[in-house]
Amino acid sequence: MYLSPRPISLVFCSLLLTAAQAMASQAGLRQITVPGTTADAAPIVAVLYYPTQSAARTIAMGPFNVNVAMRAAPEAKVKGLILLSHGTGGTEIGHSSLAEALAQSGYLVAALRHPGDNWQDMSLRKDSLARYVTERPRQASRVIDAVLNDPEWKDRIASDAKGPRIGALGHSAGGYTVLALAGARPEPARFDTHCSAARAQDPIFCSTGNASAPATPHAAASPSIPSLTDTRVRAVVAMAPMGALFNAASLAQIRIPVALYEAQQDRFLVPRFHAQWVAANMPGVEMHRVPNAWHFAFSDAPTMAIPTEDGDLGANPPGFDRGAFLGQLQRELLAFFDKALN
Repeated sequence: MYLSPRPISLVFCSLLLTAAQAMASQAGLRQITVPGTTADAAPIVAVLYYPTQSAARTIAMGPFNVNVAMRAAPEAKVKGLILLSHGTGGTEIGHSSLAEALAQSGYLVAALRHPGDNWQDMSLRKDSLARYVTERPRQASRVIDAVLNDPEWKDRIASDAKGPRIGALGHSAGGYTVLALAGARPEPARFDTHCSAARAQDPIFCSTGNASAPATPHAAASPSIPSLTDTRVRAVVAMAPMGALFNAASLAQIRIPVALYEAQQDRFLVPRFHAQWVAANMPGVEMHRVPNAWHFAFSDAPTMAIPTEDGDLGANPPGFDRGAFLGQLQRELLAFFDKALN
């Protein structure tokens, strides 16, 4: 029987489409618990997003919805490990749509809940600034340690001559955290200098946590901060990062790929003191300015009101489409990590 070229091509394309759909991954989700940074420190809870062939479904987890296959079997290999750090007072599922997109595209994403700086426990924010800025990156490195040593995951993560392919993604204080992993070094004394001069222009940053009680100079409490660099991390994305504490020299020495996102209407971490300070001192940074965006544009929209120092976490400026932006951001993150890690 003779078939014309047109029907043959249509059949072939249909078969390809069916095969592609069969191979498309969903995001699986599991929770792990990691020992704390010291013997007496609180354990670290993290969720792992990973590619799976199991069907995902929408699940309400507190004020957020996730679209995942709970505890599903993971695929045999992943393209790399991405550490995800939330902002101050946040949660490990607050950026689930970004983590799900990375997992669907083949990455293992480890999103931690920072002990002492999450929606349930704010004790670390009330501690010394020196402990705050050192503990967060150490917690992140601890999660990387745990995943790389986990028999179920360590052999799934793609490696090359440099070792496992690892990136990091963070928002707000999480942006600070991943920049510290990349080699940026904080100086607590910069807080006093900055807020003495610009408290009125950067009021939320200068009044959060123990910052509202400036009687004890931060420089006296911590004359130096040890290096927090995690050399296993090869690429970093910092979204609306807390950047005013970093010294310029350390930013200039970062050599791994870094993408930086600035919310142009950010009132929580005013860009000219934070994102723009980082960008101005880091040669080669990939800078993205998000027009008409507030600080929480990078977070998933919650299903209920969540108050913050800058109003409702789910609120947007007039005319800003958070859902459309997050869809665009998903594609940009995938392109960045694919290029930087592969």
